[in-house]
Amino acid sequence: MACLFLFPFVASLLFSLSFAEIRYSEIRSDDRTIIPFDEFGFAHKGQLELNVSDIQLSNPNPDLDLSKVGFFLCTQDSWLHVVQQIEDSEISCALQSDLIKHVFTFKNLENGKSNFSVFVVENDADQYTLVFANCLNTIKVSMDVNSAMYNLERNGNRDYLSAGKTILPRVFFLFSLVYIGLTGLWIHVLYKKRLTVFRIHFFMLAVVVMKALNLLCEAEDKSYIKRTGSAHGWDVLFYIFSFLKGITLFTLIVLIGTGWSFLKPYLQDKEKKVLMIVIPLQVVANIAQVVIDETGPYGQYWITWKKVFLLVDVVCCCAVLFPIVWSIKNLREAARTDGKAAVNLMKLTLFRQYYIVVICYIYFTRVVVYALETITSYKYLWTSVVAGELATLAFYVFTGYKFKPEAHNPYFVIDDDEEEAAAEQLKLEDEFEL
Repeated sequence: MACLFLFPFVASLLFSLSFAEIRYSEIRSDDRTIIPFDEFGFAHKGQLELNVSDIQLSNPNPDLDLSKVGFFLCTQDSWLHVVQQIEDSEISCALQSDLIKHVFTFKNLENGKSNFSVFVVENDADQYTLVFANCLNTIKVSMDVNSAMYNLERNGNRDYLSAGKTILPRVFFLFSLVYIGLTGLWIHVLYKKRLTVFRIHFFMLAVVVMKALNLLCEAEDKSYIKRTGSAHGWDVLFYIFSFLKGITLFTLIVLIGTGWSFLKPYLQDKEKKVLMIVIPLQVVANIAQVVIDETGPYGQYWITWKKVFLLVDVVCCCAVLFPIVWSIKNLREAARTDGKAAVNLMKLTLFRQYYIVVICYIYFTRVVVYALETITSYKYLWTSVVAGELATLAFYVFTGYKFKPEAHNPYFVIDDDEEEAAAEQLKLEDEFEL
């Protein structure tokens, strides 16, 4: 049920765009009417540099109306009105609308030239998308597009991050420091209670370390993009640690859900199959994420990769819930047979809490965060990132606190009255389910 509930909301992520930066794009024999490039939040001192070369048309007929082929800037609200104008037959091409900001049409190409360069100053603060329109269904276009959108800071330096994302390098860096602090705290806990440490606790340490390194690389990645328009290789490290963080986190949820090293020292076949499904899917998800980020929405298969990523993410989120459900079921059955009702009730309560928290974490980071990004002004898009990171931090802290190594096992100090009360509660729950 949780999977079915999540899917329609997560599917709406299909229409989100990536970070803007200096981007080189190759268009080959493309007949699409509309090709979106990058989305960018301009401040009052925004600028666009567009360099297009090696322009080739499949039908170089001189009688073609090339005013219907070109680039323009458009806000999301304006685009909705442009679509309405086309549907109402007020115009036949988006480039004919007075609601867009023209950048360049191929009609202005000088004779014999296959390239042009345009510099646009944008003083109207808003979030714009650079779009290429081809309203001539008789031609296919090939070209190399080099675009750069940025804002000018007070000192005259260029800021290649969108207006609502310019503080993200500092946000990611501060969160990386928090996780570095959590790493030190968890190492202290493991050393202090080393006699009761299980293997799962060392795995939890690895998850926190991967998260800290992922955030640190993401901070450097966005910092270099902010200053230079290019990640300078930090994006490679970011993708590597993002991949490792994703695999270790989903694996940890599965291992905790199965009760591995808490309830039993081994995994059953069906639990191993869950891991065999989740880990390869995480590989596919990370490949899809790289393609989505590096190509941008201009790629012909960008939507396909976006769908693949969302489908894989939903499947992984659903798959990790099954082991927790199995553990809850096993604990209920054990409570009826082994006579340790109070012990099993405490374990059962813990796994129920974890099940609810995992669902809340998945729902918040996949649905609520996107909703915040959708309804928030482009100037404050960083708030959705902060909300997602705070939810993730809360999930890590909850997991560490609830499953930390215990020097004194509370299960061994249960008296007869607690045992009878627990047995009665389990009996009432069984009757309620019936």
